[in-house]
Amino acid sequence: MRNEGLPRRIAARVAMLVCAMLLLSVVVFVMARLAPGDPLQAFYGDQLELMTDAELAAARHRLGLDSNIFVQYARWFGSALHGDFGLSFKYKQPVPDVIRPLLGNTLLLGSIAYVLVFMLATQLAVFCALNEDRPVDRIICRVGTAIYYIPGFWLGVVLVLVFSVNLGWLPSSGAYDVGRSGDIADRARHLVLPLAVMVATHLWYYAYMIRNKLLDEIRRDYVLMALSKGCGRAEIVVKHCLRNVAPTIVSIMAISIPHVTGGTVIVESVFNYPGIGNLAVESAKYHDYNLLMVDVLLTGFAVFLGSFIAQTVNEMIDPRMRETGTIKW
Repeated sequence: MRNEGLPRRIAARVAMLVCAMLLLSVVVFVMARLAPGDPLQAFYGDQLELMTDAELAAARHRLGLDSNIFVQYARWFGSALHGDFGLSFKYKQPVPDVIRPLLGNTLLLGSIAYVLVFMLATQLAVFCALNEDRPVDRIICRVGTAIYYIPGFWLGVVLVLVFSVNLGWLPSSGAYDVGRSGDIADRARHLVLPLAVMVATHLWYYAYMIRNKLLDEIRRDYVLMALSKGCGRAEIVVKHCLRNVAPTIVSIMAISIPHVTGGTVIVESVFNYPGIGNLAVESAKYHDYNLLMVDVLLTGFAVFLGSFIAQTVNEMIDPRMRETGTIKW
């Protein structure tokens, strides 16, 4: 049967996902603990300077920071299995309570940017492939490459200066105005500049890769044969070439998750956008270990899950990948 090996492949990938998350948790935990800095500063603030050595030792014991690093990890892992991810040192609240209100903002920003990037990248790639080596193609290639290498934080600052400070058209920070969290129009206004930065800094990178794959497909024998029979170039590219490179596009979309996620962190920091990307920067700055762990694990889970889904979709699009019976991550 065609799909008889599907449950085995899914089970193997789920096992790999679990192992990858476990390894990621160990690496992040150890690196966070070994990084210079004192998390007590985030918890106690200026009061830390007034505490005696005995009070400091008691505080470390109370927060579980005086044990061996492996004992700390075992304690954290055991609690996490029961849904307890610890207390945020900076906000003095359970970690899920800190992340939950901000997760929706990041998902909204990231998902819209993700869809826009690949929708526009595919259209731009098809346009460039249809106009290969023409002046418009060369201009787009040069302009796109120049924009791609513009640092996202610098572009964000420029857009704020132009459209927020000088023109006053768009807000410079936040996800919505005070008291207007349910106003869709107000949220849309706050998303314009962050989305502009994310799309501008990612669009050409993926459009160029898709363009090159399309050009490789256009040079195949079946395309030359179709052209010789009088078929239009645009029809061949859209109906046949684009379909044949669809598995590659899906793979590119999967591996782009960490790239786009990294862009979200930068954009949230520049525009002070209340999301888990900006929260991750703050948690690393203040050595908020428990909060940093969950932030990184959420991001890592999104990356691994994206690869999982991409491989499964690729097998559905291209039967040759399914028929090999190999397990690919």
